[in-house]
Amino acid sequence: MGAASTEKADPALFETVLRLGDNALILGQELSKWTSNAPTVELDIALANQSLDLIGQARLLLDYAGKLEGRGRDEDALAFLRDAWDFRNVLLVEQPNGDFARTMLRQFFYALWAEAFYGALQESSDETLAAIAGKSVKEMAYHARHAGEWVVRLGDGTEESHRRLAAALEELWPYTHELFMTDAADEAMIAAGIIPDVGALRPAWEEGVAEVLAVANLSIPEVSWQPEGGRRGVHTEHLGYILAEMQHLPRMYPEAKW
Repeated sequence: MGAASTEKADPALFETVLRLGDNALILGQELSKWTSNAPTVELDIALANQSLDLIGQARLLLDYAGKLEGRGRDEDALAFLRDAWDFRNVLLVEQPNGDFARTMLRQFFYALWAEAFYGALQESSDETLAAIAGKSVKEMAYHARHAGEWVVRLGDGTEESHRRLAAALEELWPYTHELFMTDAADEAMIAAGIIPDVGALRPAWEEGVAEVLAVANLSIPEVSWQPEGGRRGVHTEHLGYILAEMQHLPRMYPEAKW
């Protein structure tokens, strides 16, 4: 039986589901900004659809989180009525779109991680999370393939596209480390068989990244800086701008029905 049916949900489970939902919500919101602005019509449609995939995942996860919390907050309340310090997404997904190379590399890093994570999460002892994972893994597999193909095209393209991708790699790579960090909540969920051990997923993820970067004439950079804190509510200034745009109307008209 799914964990949502328990009388009092484990706070660690609520935190876990909230983190996953926030990752998808914030990345989906940022990716949606390419709508009508992408380099081609085909890419415009592809990125809009990927944004909708992520927001769809966020809706499922935040709906579940609200039920686990038991305080009457639904998916909309969790998305639109929390402040930045209450969000639990990793810092990677709140980094600005920048140019097309930066967006594609950010998408590739996250999607490749999410594909592996949701693939393993299908075996979760929590039936609700396992079901969400079964839907999400297919979407993230497509996202990872699509973004990876563009990473190769840009890296192995013109001198300008290669330069931009290389710059994006130096800027974004440090933020990928947070995808594999764990804390007490994670360890409790891993021990209960609810989520996979993200540390065990890292070698295959890095191998997949390295393979794509090699074809793009790039390699994983060596950096010692590993920013983190998003999963604890400590964010960059970028999240505030994302939320200001995303939450403006719901906060101005909280009783409105769309």
